[in-house]
This record gives sequence, C-alpha cells and structure tokens, in this order.
Amino acid sequence: MPDIVVMFFVLGVVAGVVRSDLSIPKAAYDILSLLLMLTIGLKGGMALHGSLSLSLLVELIGVALLGVLIPLVVFPVVRYLVRLSLADSASLAAHYGSVSAGTFAVALAYVETQGLIVGGQVTLYLVLLELPAILLGLLLYRRFSADREGGQSTGLWHETLTNRGVILLVGGVFIGWLYGPNAGASVTGLYTSAFQGVLALFLLEMGLVAADTLRNLRWQHARLVMFALLAPTLLSGFGLTMAALLGLPAGSALILASLTASASYIAAPVAIRAAIPSANIGLAMLASLGLTFPFNVLVGIPLYHSLWGWIAG
Repeated sequence: MPDIVVMFFVLGVVAGVVRSDLSIPKAAYDILSLLLMLTIGLKGGMALHGSLSLSLLVELIGVALLGVLIPLVVFPVVRYLVRLSLADSASLAAHYGSVSAGTFAVALAYVETQGLIVGGQVTLYLVLLELPAILLGLLLYRRFSADREGGQSTGLWHETLTNRGVILLVGGVFIGWLYGPNAGASVTGLYTSAFQGVLALFLLEMGLVAADTLRNLRWQHARLVMFALLAPTLLSGFGLTMAALLGLPAGSALILASLTASASYIAAPVAIRAAIPSANIGLAMLASLGLTFPFNVLVGIPLYHSLWGWIAG
C-alpha cells in the first residue's frame, strides 16, 4: 500500500481529470504552505539540538554540497536535452536538487526493517539538500533571465535569501536547534503532530494542479518522462559516492542515496510557485511525484541498497 498522504494526491488527480468543482481556496493554500515549510525547518533544527561535533559538521557540509551540485547538473540537462523553458528548467533543477519527505519516510522504514545502522542526524539531510537546491534554482532563473534581457537583475541575492520559503526553512532550523524537542514541545509538538495532515491537504491541491497539466500533455513531453524515470538511479550515485567518502553506516548511506534520487513535492513547489510564477508547477509535480516518487518507492530504494552493498564490498 502506498503512503496514505500520496493517496490524497491521487484523489486530487482524479478530481481534476473528471473536472470536479473541488478546489483549495488560495488563502488556505497559503496557510498550508507556510505550515509545511516551518515544520520541515523545525524538524531539522530539533535533530541538530545538542549533537554538534566536528565529524558531524564535516558530514553535514558534505551533504549540503550535494544540494549545490545536483541542481547545477540537472539544469543544463533539462534545458538542452529535455528542452524545457528557462523557468521550467530552473524549476526542475530546484525540484530534483531538493528532496522528497515521502521518500525519506519510506527509506527510513526500509532501513529499520532491514536492521541497518542509521544516524539520528539523517533528518537534517532534508533541510541541507532542500535549501541549497531552492536557492540555486532561483539563482539560475534570475541569472539567465538577466542575461536574456541584456542586463543584471537587481537585488538578486536579496530576492533569493528573503523568499518566504527560505526564511521559514532557515528560521525553523534555528528555532528548533535553539529549543530542541523538549523545551519547545508546547509549540513544536503542534506543528510536528499535524505535519502529515497538512501535507495531505497540500498534496490534494498539487494533484489538482497536476491533473490540469495532464490534459495538456503532448508527445514532446516524452523527453520529460524519460528524464523522470532515468534521473533517480543516476542521481543516487551522487549520494552513494558522498556516503562512501564520509564513511557513513549502511542505513545513513541508503537514506542519503534515496534523497539525492528523489525530487521535492513539498518545499520546492511552494517556493518556486511564489518566486517563478511562469514556471509550470504541474509539469514539475508530474515528473517528481507522478513518476520519480513511485519509481523510488517500488524499485529505487532496494536498488540503491544493492548498489551500496556492491560499493561497500
């Protein structure tokens, strides 16, 4: 059985395909977006609380570097091989450089079932891969938009760093790290306990958006379908290589590989939808949640486990 929150995405797709009058009010969508971004940041910050060390710092820096490298690799591929527009290329770079919380949950359950050793800091991988990828996606869009227009966009860094998604992610990490899971439980407990429910409603809206895009799919999107199915295995190589360099235990290595193979359907759509209005979020959702996510859940995670066994000897 797929994760229950994914079924809300399916419900949204079905509602969109049959042209139901179901819709999420914009004000409600904005609230859901804010709650999701803040909760992701809080979760990462609480995992960091009281566990700082030099070895952990090196590990987290290595993971964060992947969040910078992967969007830079994905962007030219989708721009020149898949042949997407500048806005959609920047969007896909942010989505595929970022990560899937659903894939993280499935991978964590898998490593526990397999009895693999996993570090508690793996929750931080979500934020460390999410934030640089979103920043790079926005930076790439602003940079090449400026070139096309024959000038430089003003306030590039200010626009990128003060984006509401970035502010909530970074602010959530800081607050979670400062108070931890106990001192701030009276507030953070409310957000973390409601996370799955909020995510379900958010995915319902994303399903409606994806269904709207599905009606406009043409043969030229075959390249995007191929990319979405081939990218996970190729991108998992980045995670497996970094895990080997850092000497991570098998469970942590598998989770890192699963994350680099995944594509965001929470934070990146929120941030890109607000910052790049011309980007087709439905197209990104079809690739990330409609194709890449099922591939990782059904085939990818066991495959990456086998690849890690081969790498680790």
